[in-house]
Amino acid sequence: MRVAVIGGGQLARMMQEAASALGIPLAALVEARDGSTGQVVPDAVVGAPDDEDRVRALAERSAVLTFEHEHQATALLERLQAEGYSVQPSPAALLYARDKLAMRRRLGELGVPIPHWRQIRSETDLEEFLAQHGGRAIVKTARGGYDGKGVRAVEKSEEVGDWLEAMAAGGVELLAEEQVDFTCEVAALLARRPSGELRTWPVAETRQVDGVCSTVLAPAPDLDDRLAARAQEIAEQIAVGLNVTGVLAVEMFLSGDRLTVNELAMRPHNSGHWTIEGATTSQFEQHLRAVLDLPLGDTTPVAPHAVMVNLLGSVHEDPRHAYPEALGRYPEVKVHLYGKEVRPGRKLGHVTAIGEDLAELESRAAGAVAVLKGVE
Repeated sequence: MRVAVIGGGQLARMMQEAASALGIPLAALVEARDGSTGQVVPDAVVGAPDDEDRVRALAERSAVLTFEHEHQATALLERLQAEGYSVQPSPAALLYARDKLAMRRRLGELGVPIPHWRQIRSETDLEEFLAQHGGRAIVKTARGGYDGKGVRAVEKSEEVGDWLEAMAAGGVELLAEEQVDFTCEVAALLARRPSGELRTWPVAETRQVDGVCSTVLAPAPDLDDRLAARAQEIAEQIAVGLNVTGVLAVEMFLSGDRLTVNELAMRPHNSGHWTIEGATTSQFEQHLRAVLDLPLGDTTPVAPHAVMVNLLGSVHEDPRHAYPEALGRYPEVKVHLYGKEVRPGRKLGHVTAIGEDLAELESRAAGAVAVLKGVE
């Protein structure tokens, strides 16, 4: 039952915790032996995700190959799948999490609600799109963007002049989307196994700072039952329509009573970290069950509310130096650090609080993060 995971960040690190509990061996292809995953996965191999020899060697001794990021070489995965190796999610599905142009086209074909968009092939294309949408647009690189990278809000084509030059040279593909005026952002999280079983968690609200997720509230406190059900319905439509296996996170904008899909992630996702303490089955355990085609676990929350707050940077050289104060003042919160070198704005860990009083949970989780960050 060995699971091989490509990627050495915090997501594979947290998969190891769930794998240990289930007695499932986890092997990882990591960027560095002392990186987030390499520190905790004994069976870690250093290599690039497009290193065919290393990826193939992992696949040969594992029941399934899965991922903690979308930046994979499609041709290599397709060859492995054609040779009979289990690749979950499949290369065909993973394309839609990796390539925003392909994702927008396919979701449109499926009838999924998405923002108005256009592929940008010239400066004129962008100027026309801006004129059609009130002089504002979101311009994205089709591949490689995450946590606000590869995304710019623009009012003039000059604001993405460097991207337009790169596009003209064949180095990048671009798309423009309408700038959605939204009330809040929500994320629908589910897991699906190859044999078709599917389970969802409650829809969560996500709050961003400079394009990076800062806080997650589960279930989304101001989302009525009808819209929550609609968000889950959209996520299930995408999972089945794209034949996704493993965990799928669908990020959406809520504008009044209109939901539009923003991004997809076919792996455990920041919006689902609350499930570690807040749900009967965490997203990390569920992902392992799903890619191995094992029966999925119960997703029922264990408390009325869960709040997850990300630790984004710290003035401490090592946030653990703040443990005496943070753990002493906030003994009810759960702290997860990722073993990363401190850099400004970097995701270094998260804190989760679960219970009945949402305002108090927000205050306590944010307070613990402030101490770890060194700003309180």
